[in-house]
Amino acid sequence: MTTDMDRARQLREAYDESVLHEGRELAGPFMTVSSRPIDRLYDPTDVEDIDYERDINLPGSYPYTRGVHKTGYRGKPWTIRMFSGFGSAEETNQRYKDLLKAGNNGLSIAFDMPTLMGYDHDETWAEGEFGSCGVAIDSLADMDLLLADLPLDRITTSMTINSPAPVVWALFIAAAEKRGIPRAKLAGTLQNDILKEFIAQNEYIYPPQESMRLVTDTIEFATKEMPLWNPVSVSGYHIREAGTTAAQELAFTLADGEEYVRWALARGMDIDDFAPRISFFFNSHNDFFEEIAKFRASRRIWARLMREKYGAKKERSWLMRFHTQTAGVSLTEQQPEVNLVRVAIQALAAVLGGTQSLHTDSMDEAIALPSDKAARLAVRTQQVILHESGVVNTVDPLGGSYFVERLTSDMEADVNKIFEQIYALGGVIPAIETGYFHRETVESSSRHQREVETRDRIVVGVNEYKMDESLEIPILQFDPEGERRHLARLKNHKAERDQQRWAEALSRLEAASREEKTNTMPFIIDAVNAGATVGEVCNMWRKVYGEYRERVVV
Repeated sequence: MTTDMDRARQLREAYDESVLHEGRELAGPFMTVSSRPIDRLYDPTDVEDIDYERDINLPGSYPYTRGVHKTGYRGKPWTIRMFSGFGSAEETNQRYKDLLKAGNNGLSIAFDMPTLMGYDHDETWAEGEFGSCGVAIDSLADMDLLLADLPLDRITTSMTINSPAPVVWALFIAAAEKRGIPRAKLAGTLQNDILKEFIAQNEYIYPPQESMRLVTDTIEFATKEMPLWNPVSVSGYHIREAGTTAAQELAFTLADGEEYVRWALARGMDIDDFAPRISFFFNSHNDFFEEIAKFRASRRIWARLMREKYGAKKERSWLMRFHTQTAGVSLTEQQPEVNLVRVAIQALAAVLGGTQSLHTDSMDEAIALPSDKAARLAVRTQQVILHESGVVNTVDPLGGSYFVERLTSDMEADVNKIFEQIYALGGVIPAIETGYFHRETVESSSRHQREVETRDRIVVGVNEYKMDESLEIPILQFDPEGERRHLARLKNHKAERDQQRWAEALSRLEAASREEKTNTMPFIIDAVNAGATVGEVCNMWRKVYGEYRERVVV
């Protein structure tokens, strides 16, 4: 008796023979952005090993392959959260007001390099770096200006900060409480993912063990005092920007997330108390279907880790919630308007993959920080997808696609293989110290570059369809007086604070930082309220913990 699957195989064989006989297929190569080979056709035979209830199931049902909410975007649209920050606190505050007016319903704060590295802007290291890749923040006076008149109790706020995350978060909490907004009502996310800094972005200060202690302090503090706040956003975005494949991005990120879980458990916390507050942040690259499969696989893998490996009992502990940003590394300086098309495709993939919030890159970001017009068009891209594309009408519209389901399961299998490599090295921190992540990333990045150079991979405007044309898009200009005002404000802040109160608060924080079992967050909040700056707290930690120097691994 011939079964439906037998008949599907017969049809596939006949199809393959006819294609080969006609000889009309191009030479290829046919592969994803990650260099994953793709078959010419997918049919029921490609998914016969997939169990519907075990591996896919309904939206809002374990393992959440089809999404964490039963009704998808019919119940709640994704949050439009544009990553923004430049120059002075005053300029950035105005940009946030403009973004909210344009339709943003969440803010995402970008900080400049001195802030990211834990230096005040009056230090020698900070010269020439003021506001160049984000907003400059040193003190509570700066944070007050940055957040002035913003409805912090009605929106969610994300902050992309890592090594100095505890002190910048403390400034945010202190500024809100000065306005009468209690910390328990603040909703948002702190990136605070120090492990990915050692893996990809290199904006670390202290050694891994000491850095992880501070991250664990923030997880514990948020669990006890800030129920609406996500203390860690485990970030694959920067890992992918460094040149990894989609599977490596996902595996490295989830391994980092698992490491934060282990540290919190070692602190004595119950997994169901803190796991629902761990969120994720992914890249959405050019390969439409591979990205959708990556997002779907991410939920499935994390749910299985939390429930089956770590024994979480509450459903909210099994749910992966993530923010997505379109791929900055894919943007080109050549023909920058074409970036609008790339971003639209990437954003649509993120939406079809079930993201909870989304940042769309601006077309000019390969050249400079976004201009007002470019940032507005990036927001409009999301609004067209939301209101005009029809993708919100049904939940997980690509669920059941032979191609997408095969890619999703293959992605999960690839991630599990990478997990085994990391476990064999002793975990994430030993893998960092042996150079594993860097070697894997360099290999993937180099392969991609070779494909571009040999034209096995076409990049429009770069190695094909090139044009000689002058740049015709406006470039963002900073307020030339912004740095002068900032430095004057910092000088006044340091001169006018109560010196004894400031010194005593820093001393108490240093003592707490030396005591492993003491949570530092209450002491950090006291210190910034007493006038301590980002650089002063981070320099104290440099003295207590030392600075990390990456080992050269050949």
